[in-house]
Amino acid sequence: MSAATVETIGTTETAGVVIREGAFGNARALSCRECGHEVELGPHYACPECFGPLEVAYDFPTVTREEIEAGPRNIWRYKALLPVPADIEQSPNMEPGFTRLLQARNLARELGLEKLWVKDDSTNPTNSFKDRVVACALSAARELDAKVFACPSTGNLANAVAAAGARAGIRTVVFIPSNLEKPKQVNSAVYTDSLVAVDGNYDDVNKLASEIAGEEDGWAFVNVNVRPFYAEGSKTLGYEIAEQLGWRLPDQIVIPVASGTQLTKVHKAFQELIKLGLVEDKPYRVFGAQATGCSPVSVAYKAGVDAIRPVKPDTIAKSLAIGNPADGIYVLDICRETGGAVEDISDEEVREAIVLLARTEGIFTETAGGTTVGVLKKLVASGQLDPTLETVVINTGHGLKTLDAVSGQVGARATIAPTYAAFAATGIA
Repeated sequence: MSAATVETIGTTETAGVVIREGAFGNARALSCRECGHEVELGPHYACPECFGPLEVAYDFPTVTREEIEAGPRNIWRYKALLPVPADIEQSPNMEPGFTRLLQARNLARELGLEKLWVKDDSTNPTNSFKDRVVACALSAARELDAKVFACPSTGNLANAVAAAGARAGIRTVVFIPSNLEKPKQVNSAVYTDSLVAVDGNYDDVNKLASEIAGEEDGWAFVNVNVRPFYAEGSKTLGYEIAEQLGWRLPDQIVIPVASGTQLTKVHKAFQELIKLGLVEDKPYRVFGAQATGCSPVSVAYKAGVDAIRPVKPDTIAKSLAIGNPADGIYVLDICRETGGAVEDISDEEVREAIVLLARTEGIFTETAGGTTVGVLKKLVASGQLDPTLETVVINTGHGLKTLDAVSGQVGARATIAPTYAAFAATGIA
């Protein structure tokens, strides 16, 4: 695609696509995270100067708490802070977000924390936080006149893309590792007849998607050629947490790390809220959570190095199984700068944490949430996280997607005859 830009009344043509005025809201340009070079808004994701990653830069207007609170109870209440048009609510989409923030008193007591909250994103339309990022990517794909909406995925993203594409009436094609959990495969295939299982891990699937994006015209791969817009959706987690806490930031937050984008964008959201005067500027600590079987960022953090050494994933936490995380180095920067850390736990600890969260707070999380809760527990035990400070932990998906992870851990305590004597013999009473 050509990088030339041609302006006409009410429209701009970039990379061969005519873009209407206001298509990306208050976004100004795509800015390189490494060298700061800016390019026009469009289907670009790598800096032409240094090949660094691009992210959305804005010229924000004055935004008030009252304006946000008057908006819809989904992520579009923050549309002024996202790369979406002012009329975004008029486009068919899954309307994700504004999920519950629960005070986890029982879990806090179990772990020895004074005040703990769980941001429960399992209640999104396809039961994971991916609905947020996909909604922003879908808006960009629509404005860029994409003919196919696609993604490489470890599962949850494929679910979200397939469902959002169906809702929007755009063709979807989703690519997954062939060994992905069956529930996640079904949760994608029910929305699209173009689920492609690839023999390989996520990094192999992602490489294939990048090749297809370079060869096929009109394909919008949410986390490849429209990635800068897609990634901005994760900011809404940070906005909601601050708003639901009464327009203030938590002291500590624990976030799962796959590509690392979610953690970096929650941090970006907090910084934007501070700059806009919507929350008080205060210190906060950011912690990253990984499973030991795919923990390249945790390994780098503990070694005190900046380089991320790619690994071959081997963990039940498949939604976190990205062996070469795109934003890994930025996760390291943020966790170190804020006084946080990156930690990892074993698969067995992941299983234990899934059961712990369910039996203390009635929240059934998938393996990514088990990883995050398990890392929270480890951080408290090791003294890396201050138990006296207000803490938020993010649950990114529903446990029904990863039943196999705990099916061997839980079940009937007893199988008995339908008599009181048989019940009494169990010792449950």
